[in-house]
Amino acid sequence: MMLRTLFSLLAFVMMLPSATRAADADVDLELVLAVDVSWSMDLDEQALQREGYVEALKHPEVISAIGSGLTGRIALTYVEWAGPGYETVLVPWTVIDGAAAARAFADALASAPISRYRATSISSALQFAAPLFESNGFNGLRQVIDISGDGPNNMGAPVLTARDAVLARGIVINGLPIMIKSAGGFYSIDNLDAYYEQCVIGGPGSFIVPVQELSTIAEAIRRKLVLEIVGREPDTARVIHASETTSTSEPFDCLIGEKLYQRWMQ
Repeated sequence: MMLRTLFSLLAFVMMLPSATRAADADVDLELVLAVDVSWSMDLDEQALQREGYVEALKHPEVISAIGSGLTGRIALTYVEWAGPGYETVLVPWTVIDGAAAARAFADALASAPISRYRATSISSALQFAAPLFESNGFNGLRQVIDISGDGPNNMGAPVLTARDAVLARGIVINGLPIMIKSAGGFYSIDNLDAYYEQCVIGGPGSFIVPVQELSTIAEAIRRKLVLEIVGREPDTARVIHASETTSTSEPFDCLIGEKLYQRWMQ
């Protein structure tokens, strides 16, 4: 009788959702760092971008921001992306609960090779990043995708379609538009910050931190991480400009990247 009862209890437990059987670890933030590694960025820019994330993760200001939260820890993963199908988890989900864990994550990132691939598909990056929150073992007060890039979406699904699907999951999207080079290439555009504001980011308290000079990329990454970790109120400004403000009053064509690609193909 006792054996049958035990088997019955075991069968009942196995039918329960995994979240019920084993509680996820509470964290203040679940954060996906989704970093552009497309060919449009030179190797020196890629290296400085990587170094910016490595140094930011070890910076006392970032460590202090992590410690200021309710639980004093966040969950973090680092993803690289380019065109459709070129998405890679470079550093898997990791609990960052202090300087030692942050340094270990940064060291793992620093030791990974830098890859470069063709095309720019922000939509594919978002579609890849969103499911990473599922069954990752964490229960965050907030879920955020932090996406960087130096150009508009030019392949894959329309960026608005992907963005809206991510926002419907309750995930916030922040942006780091990299505006170091003047527009002039096949896929580059002026006012990339306006494109990111209107076409890419979204959710309560979402914001962008534009990078307009190569020398400021590390500072911009650190600033963005601190703001994401401590959280922002929904009624605060969504756009943070590194220097002068760019007007975004005019609607932006969110298919501009696809149109430029088609023009180049023709």
